Amino acid sequence: MLDETIITETPPLYSCYARIGEQKCIPISGGHARRVIHGAINIGTGDMTLLITKVWDQNTHQGFLQMIRSHWRGWQIILFEDRGSPHTAQASRVLAAALNVQLRFLPRATPELNAMDQLWRQTKRQSLADTPTRSIDESAMTLCQYIIDLSPQERLRKAGVLSGNFWLTQ
Repeated sequence: MLDETIITETPPLYSCYARIGEQKCIPISGGHARRVIHGAINIGTGDMTLLITKVWDQNTHQGFLQMIRSHWRGWQIILFEDRGSPHTAQASRVLAAALNVQLRFLPRATPELNAMDQLWRQTKRQSLADTPTRSIDESAMTLCQYIIDLSPQERLRKAGVLSGNFWLTQ
C-alpha cells in the first residue's frame, strides 16, 4: 500500500486543556510551509519505507518508486495506490513497469481501503496534533520517527490490516 500525507505548519487541534476560567494560548505562526511524507507499507510484514519531500509531483513519486524497488529488492511488488495524478501519470506507470512493480489503483474516494491512509490518520493524531510547530522539518521527522519506533505488528494494527475486516484478507 502506498500513500502520501501532508504536514502543515499549523497542526490540527483535537483537544486543548486549560484551567477553568483561563484561556489557553495557542501559537500560530501564520506560515504556510508544508512537507509531503510518502509512505509504503508491506501489509504482510509491517515493514515500510518513508520519504519526506517539499512537493508531490511525478518526479518525487517516481523517486519514491525507485526507493521502494531498492528497499524490497527481489520481491514481487504489487502496489495499491489512489488515483492521484502523480500515481497515474504515464511516466510513473512506465517507470513502475520498468522496475517490475505492478500497480493497482483503488477506486476514487475510498481512503478506507488504503492501509497507509489509515496509518497516517492514527499516527498524525498521536504524534503531531495539539503540538505547536517549531519547524516544519522537525514535525515531518517527528511523524516519521513515531512510525519507525512502532513495531511492525503495531503498524499493521494502526493501519487496520489486523482488524479482521481488512478487505484484502477476505
